[in-house]
Formats: sequence, structure tokens, C-alpha cells
Amino acid sequence: MRFDLVDLQLFIAVADQRSITRGAERSHLALASASARIKGLEDALGVALLKRGRRGVELTAAGESLLDHARLVIHQIDAMRGDLAGFASGVRASVHFLVNTSGLSEHLPKALAGFLREHRDVAIDIEERESTDIAAAITAGAADLGFAAEHALPDHIERFVFSEDHLTLVTSRRGPFAGRRQIDFQEAGSCDFVGLTSATALQMHISKHAARLGMRPHYRARLRDFDAICQMVAADVGIALVPISAARRCAKLMPLAMVRLRDAWANRKLVICARSFKTLPRPAKMLVEHLRAEAV
Repeated sequence: MRFDLVDLQLFIAVADQRSITRGAERSHLALASASARIKGLEDALGVALLKRGRRGVELTAAGESLLDHARLVIHQIDAMRGDLAGFASGVRASVHFLVNTSGLSEHLPKALAGFLREHRDVAIDIEERESTDIAAAITAGAADLGFAAEHALPDHIERFVFSEDHLTLVTSRRGPFAGRRQIDFQEAGSCDFVGLTSATALQMHISKHAARLGMRPHYRARLRDFDAICQMVAADVGIALVPISAARRCAKLMPLAMVRLRDAWANRKLVICARSFKTLPRPAKMLVEHLRAEAV
């Protein structure tokens, strides 16, 4: 049984769009050609892959299985193309690594810099995502590795703990909670906040839990890094939630007070994860070995 890569890419597009018409457009194929290719796939496999209806198509159980394998195949093909193209530019391999906000800004830079110094023929393609999105991408085979909060991962994803993190409330030393040791997030609902830009993974995490508590925090300012946020807090613009590693670093340089959040969702184990560590490409396995040695 032979599979055409164009057929697999078309099938992924149709599944994503839930429409043969839109899948054909995304794959730059005529509708008649796309329909014939999908029919050819079903005939070759001897099973129905799609349920066709008035509002589009839905995947059958066989279709879901094919989609899972097709994503893996296309990801491996893309990785192969990237690795081979790297020979021409002097970089011989790359690793696609999805990382949440805390990992990108606080936990990984030093470890990744050490790896890149030791392995000058490997590049790391780092992309910031929210932990639940990282879990979905790893499950779908759309990335080699992830760095995410463990609570967001399903059981079938392999992982090891890299570090632990606790979201901490920071306030100026003149702020409303400066004398407190602990607090429930909901108690701070009426305060002015300083936060990350709304598109960042950590800010989306905070916003989700605020919504579950019925809170709509008022943000006086949104910035792109924890140091800038803490400078605003020290100037008494508002309070903020930041990882404890960032809070401790900034508190050494700024007039800040730290207050521990009692909320369970604020306490996070941060893990390196993969669909299967054994089946990773060699450059990704090398990075995993390095990160295991650097884990807390």
C-alpha cells in the first residue's frame, strides 16, 4: 500500500477545515481532484474515512486514526527537509520546541544556551504556547518537545519534571497586601493589576482561572516581560502575578513585597514532555539528555 504525501496533506487539511471544499482550497487543489483523492484513499484502505453531511464532513474512527498517523508522517518529512536544508547553511539539524511563558523567560534560557554552545550543528526552533496548546501539539505530533505545566498534560504524554514554579503576588512595599504572607487570588479582585500582554501563554492561564472565579481584573498596564512588570509594581501602579523565580530576582533590586497565593492552580510542576522520548530524532534526544542533567 502506497501513500502519496499530497493525499496525506490534503486529508489533514480536510480534517482541520471539516470541509472537502475548504480543504481543497487550502491544499491548492481543484474540488474534483480533491474529492477523487479522498475517494482513492478510502478505496485503497477499504474503509470510510469521512462522514459527509450538509454542513461538511466528520471523521470516522478510521479517519481519526489516519489523521494521527498523517500528522506524524508530515512532521517527520518537514523535520527531514529542515535538517537537510541545514547542511547548506552550516546548521545540520533542528529541534522544534514548544515552551510556555515561564519556561521561555525564566527556566530554560541558561540551559538552552549551554546546549547550543556544546552542539553548534543543532538549531532549536522555540515557539511560545499555552500549556494546553503544547499538550495538543505534542499529541498530534506537531512538535518534537514541549515545556509545559504538568497539570495540562494527558497521561499518555511522556514527561519528566524540569523545575517547580509558584505564581506569586507581588506588590509595592506600600501596597495593600504588603504585610500579608498568603492570600487567595479572589481577595485581590478589586485591585489594579499590571500584567503580561493578553496573547502570552501565562496571561491566558491567569485569565482562565480569574474567569472561573467570576473575576474581571482591571489592568492598568500590560507589558512583555516580568522585570518591566515588577518595575511598574514597585512604582505602586498595581499588583501582579509572576513566577516566584522572577519575583525573587526582582525583589533583590526593587522595593517589592511577595505574597504567596494559596490557590492550587498557582502551584505548578514544569515538565519537559514528548510523545515518546525513545522515538525522537537524534538532535531532540541529545537536547533531552542535556535538559535531564540540568533539571532541578
